[in-house]
Amino acid sequence: MPSAALVCSLLLTSVGSGLFLPLSIVYFTVLTDVPLTVLGILLGAANAVAIPIPLWAGVLADRYGARRLVIGAQLLQALSFLAYAWVDEPVGIFLASAAGAVGVRFYWSSIFTLIADHADHHASARKDIWYARANIARTVGIGAGGLVTGLLVADGRPGAYHAVAYACFACFALAALALAAVPRSSRPSRPSRPPGPPRRPEQPVPGLVGYRALVKDRAFMGLTALNSLFALSTLMLGLALPTFVTAAMTGPGWLTSAVLVGNAILIALLGSTITRRLAPYRRTRVLCAAAGLWSGWGLALAAVTQGHGAWPVAALVASTLLFTVAEVMHAPASMALAAELSPAQARGRYLAVFQYSFVVAEIIAPVFFTTLFGVGHAVPFLVLGVVNVAAIVCTLRLERHLAPGACAPSGTS
Repeated sequence: MPSAALVCSLLLTSVGSGLFLPLSIVYFTVLTDVPLTVLGILLGAANAVAIPIPLWAGVLADRYGARRLVIGAQLLQALSFLAYAWVDEPVGIFLASAAGAVGVRFYWSSIFTLIADHADHHASARKDIWYARANIARTVGIGAGGLVTGLLVADGRPGAYHAVAYACFACFALAALALAAVPRSSRPSRPSRPPGPPRRPEQPVPGLVGYRALVKDRAFMGLTALNSLFALSTLMLGLALPTFVTAAMTGPGWLTSAVLVGNAILIALLGSTITRRLAPYRRTRVLCAAAGLWSGWGLALAAVTQGHGAWPVAALVASTLLFTVAEVMHAPASMALAAELSPAQARGRYLAVFQYSFVVAEIIAPVFFTTLFGVGHAVPFLVLGVVNVAAIVCTLRLERHLAPGACAPSGTS
């Protein structure tokens, strides 16, 4: 069944990513004699190589189809993990890491185009639901992979680290095979829709010149810039929580893991249900609600820094529910809105460029948190609350310039 094969591919890719995520740096410190500072430079340079990839990925996805590109990206990542089991010197580490980074960027720059195309071919579920499924698969897969890795490397034996690399190779290779089972189909024209507000007219966007038209699309570029603020919020739980718990709360070591696992479980349980319940509402208003919840989460964590005793732990756990619901609301609504704003002939380019909002957030987030946390433990969360309030205002202003059909209730798309 094509839909089952796509979900299987998404899940396997996420498990493979989750397996290696806890070992991103420590893997080579355990298995090689390369100094940590040199490793940092090598891995940073490898990631920098991949920065231009979304621009190429968008053109290739529009020209050859996103499915081929995603399969190629999965195979490239599989080969990079296979190389990880053998490289032990700087040049090899750089080449293997660069191949993996390029594969990651190609994957994330084309998978959402593939999902949108798949949703257009299968009317049984809206884009919002498919993007919710992708978010669930990613969260569950990464959580499960991380748990397995924690068990495998608990004794610190080098063979266990090699086993993780081989397991990652297997996951990505199987993910590519599962996706290859999805029958190839040309991108459809937008399907016929029930009567409603007029949608954005399709515009032919030939070749590389299409990026000129995209840059001039103020509404889409505005959404991409705005999503950088939302993406910053999505990164804060995983990035800030370990330091926050140990430094600001002096909490028990198990608390961070418990909160993160609870977040993953709730996303798996609530993702599709919340997305369906939000179908009657405009996507832009869903994003505003998500920003409001993230703002509340930030204020709650700022308050926790002033507390003592058992209540800060209870408050942290309870406030994480706000973060989780916001995350569940944002992921499908933002991607579906970006897909609806994209001309069909240039969807690959549009959604690839949209991924730069996450790239920007990934660059800013560590600096944002560490700098403000050094000023005061509550400061990054207070500022994050203000950022989300500003995001609400900007979203409402942007809404006036979006095609009515794009931000219409998701149940109509």
